[in-house]
Parts: sequence; structure tokens; C-alpha cells
Amino acid sequence: MAFGWIDEQARLRRRAGLVRMLRPRPADTPLLDLASNDYLGLARHPEVTEGAARAARTWGGGSTGSRLVTGTTELHTELESELADFCGFEAALVFSSGYAANLAAVTALAPHGSLIVSDAGNHASLIDGCRLARGTTQVVGHADPDAVRKALQTHEGPAVVVSDTVFSVDGDAAPLAALAEAGREHGAGLVVDDAHGLGVLGEGGRGAPHAAGLAGADDVVVTVTLSKSLGSQGGAVLGPARVIDHLVNAARTFIFDTGLAPAAAGAALAALRLLRREPERAARARAVASELHARLTAAGLEAVRPDAAVVSVRAPSPEGAVRWAADCRAAGLAVGCFRPPSVPDGISRLRLTARADLSEGQIERAVLVIGEARP
Repeated sequence: MAFGWIDEQARLRRRAGLVRMLRPRPADTPLLDLASNDYLGLARHPEVTEGAARAARTWGGGSTGSRLVTGTTELHTELESELADFCGFEAALVFSSGYAANLAAVTALAPHGSLIVSDAGNHASLIDGCRLARGTTQVVGHADPDAVRKALQTHEGPAVVVSDTVFSVDGDAAPLAALAEAGREHGAGLVVDDAHGLGVLGEGGRGAPHAAGLAGADDVVVTVTLSKSLGSQGGAVLGPARVIDHLVNAARTFIFDTGLAPAAAGAALAALRLLRREPERAARARAVASELHARLTAAGLEAVRPDAAVVSVRAPSPEGAVRWAADCRAAGLAVGCFRPPSVPDGISRLRLTARADLSEGQIERAVLVIGEARP
């Protein structure tokens, strides 16, 4: 029978407590949201939603084609210009998703004969980029610049170091300056995914590379998503103009994909301008994360100290994590639930999002629910 093997896979997932299910949410919900990636609370901000609506009214519901045909509007180029300027890079290129941006950056910058040195804790999109690239990939220990050096010493020729800036599972930050230095010792470029840093780290939320003094460097390329701090959808690659020009001509997820919908571009641009005007939102997100961590640990829970806006709480097992998240939801709190294979170390977690718009009362309520629902 066609696809008969799927039934066995489903059985094994159920037995391991790893079944994943879609849960459609209504437009209006009483749940306190600590599960989304809306770090700055901008997804429903009136300026952001109006930016989306205005763009749709002006440009239509879709971009109508690939970026190289009809999918590039004046709005796209405006967003790219302002995003590059905000983050401190020479140029930017917008994609239909952060996933597509990561695939583009890694595959286009790691040709045949090159070496990719990839952190063991990298996001799935970076991992898939490594798998699709024609270069050879060597996975090294998590956040270990010395391991990067050793890997680069084994290779003659082009090389690139690939890492998240803030890792999505535990919310810990990569040692970006040390990684860049390790790469420079061997003439390697640095490609980093700042999905969880943009809008949270750096001056006014300009991102982790900006905070590390790497913004605008000619050997640094940064990918970002527009779907987290900017409350929209899509992704972008930031870097030297010659790198961006290369992606336009060589990145398959740019050349063969339909351009980002105008509404998403308009929302992201509105959010970016709002963040410029209200830079304190970034500091508030970090403060909320620190407060959540302090209260959770004071309650006897094993929480990882956050470097940005992700707060991770260890769970006893995959089944325990699922039950814990479900009990939190029943008590009015939405939290993320990370289980294998999404976690590289096999340890299941609740994943909490610290949002800039959370009140002290909401923080207190969230900690109380998590503590009372613990397995």
C-alpha cells in the first residue's frame, strides 16, 4: 500500500510522546500568550496592522511573481533600505520567510570545495542549508570558538562559520566576536541567524551583531526574520552589497520563489519605524525575560538564564512537557513545548516568550500557573 510506512511512524511517535498537532487559534482568545515570538508586542499594534492593510490596498493581495519578474515592488526596496540602515549593514535582500533566507545564505555562500563549520545547536533552517549546500559541513560543539578554529585548520580553501546569534531552545547567545575572530584567523566568513536577536539585543534592538561590533563588517552576513520582533512575516539577508548581489543571482530560494506579499512587507516596515521611534521596547523585552527567570528559579523550577527574550524551563520528559503545557493552557496560559527532535540535547522544555508588553501582573500570573501545573 502506498505510504503504508506512515502508519508505523505514527505508532512510534505516539509511543514516544512526540505527536504534534495543529491547534487553530481564534482571533480573540483569553489565553495569556507566552508561546508566540511576538517579542515586542507589535503583531496587533494599530500602526503595524494599518501598514499591512495600506500595502494590500496599494499593491494587492500578493506580489504576483518571483522577485526577479514582478515580485519586487517599491515597498520591498524601501523595506530593504531601511532594514539595512537600522542594523548597520550595506545592503539587504528580503525573502518570503526567514527559513528561505537561511537556505539562501548558506547554500549560495558555500560552493563546491568550501567548508561549512556549523554549531551543533543551530536552527533547523541553518542545518537544512548545510545539507543542501555543495560544500562540506563539519558540526562542532555548541558555542565553542576553539572547536571552530580546529575545524578550520583542517581545510584549505573557502570556508564559512555558521551559527545562530541567540539559540531558540534555551535562549543562550553565541560568542559572536570570538567566532568572527576564529574565522578571520583562517580567512573564513561568518553567517549568523539573528532571528531572536533583532528587536531585542543591541542599541535600540539593532540586533546581536550590532551589539558585538560586527555590523557592517565585510566578512559578516546576517539573516533575520520579520515574523518575530517585527510582528509580520518574511525574512532578509543583510551584508556587503557584493554579497547581496551574489544572492540575487545565485540563491535558489530567491530566484525561484514568489516574492513576499506586500501586506507583510508593509507591516514589517511599519514595525521597524515604530521600533526606531520607541527603542525602549527592546530593553523592556530583556527586562521581562530576566524577571521571568528570577521568579521561576525562586519558585524552584530549573530555568535557563536568558541572554535575550527566550526563557527555557526544563521538563522531566517529553510526555511530562506535553502534559505541563496542556495544564498551563487549561489554566489560561499558552506556553511553548519543545521536545525531541526539536531539541538537540534530547531534553524536553517549556519555552516562554518574554514580551515587551507584558505587565507585572501578567508575569506574576504566568509564574504562578507554571509552578502550580508542574508535573
